[in-house]
Amino acid sequence: MTTQYANLQVCLVEPSTTQQHIIRNYLIQSGITDIICCNSGDELFSCLCEAQPSLIISAMYLPDMTGSELLYKLREDDEYDMAFMLISSETNLSNLEPIRQAGAIAILPKPFTAQELQIALSATVDYLNPEKAVLNHLDIEDVAVLLVDDSPLALKYISKILNDIGIENITQVNDGSEAIPLLQECYFDLIITDYNMPDVDGLQLTTFIRAQSEQKTIPIIMITSEQDSQRLAAIQHAGVSAILDKPFEPASIRNFIINLLN
Repeated sequence: MTTQYANLQVCLVEPSTTQQHIIRNYLIQSGITDIICCNSGDELFSCLCEAQPSLIISAMYLPDMTGSELLYKLREDDEYDMAFMLISSETNLSNLEPIRQAGAIAILPKPFTAQELQIALSATVDYLNPEKAVLNHLDIEDVAVLLVDDSPLALKYISKILNDIGIENITQVNDGSEAIPLLQECYFDLIITDYNMPDVDGLQLTTFIRAQSEQKTIPIIMITSEQDSQRLAAIQHAGVSAILDKPFEPASIRNFIINLLN
């Protein structure tokens, strides 16, 4: 049994009694004993009126809503600032995409391994107890970041992660077409961008920056749910500095930022 997760309070939203039992046992083996089980989304929100857990673990399909709808409802309310994990047998990427965009800490398959759960729990602890980034030549508070994503919830979630590691100067735009004129007017230390955007996508934005911008050497981190290997190869060839999957571990983006800006 591990003790680093002993202080986590978990609310498990799972309509299947069998799955509740399996997941609960995994959590107990990880050292987590404060576990509340709910059968539906409505039951969860009734519980949240009384106490808010550290982590919500949900199935994809609930009697009254999907896991995506549950997460969106949580993320749209600033009162609910807990980590969210999906455990599902869903393999359709289009059905999982809303979860990736809205800021899940992890998406685990059914069945999952103890190691996969440990990684997700470590990411949860890092989300709840973030470490500030320390740079060699810059104060992290002075770092200017341009954040480009067409998902409002992704912008909100990534901004929170950046705030937690000490970055306060964040400019948000919804598309590469809005980022390009800003790069002509303002100086940034770092760009964090999505790949799939409606007008100018992340690849086109990166190509413009590396070929035509006056800030050709600026570090670019792409956070994307893109799975196509050819598209990912094209992104790397265009000159991104790092690629992170959605969902990503908060420690990963902190480490990338430290390495790139140092």
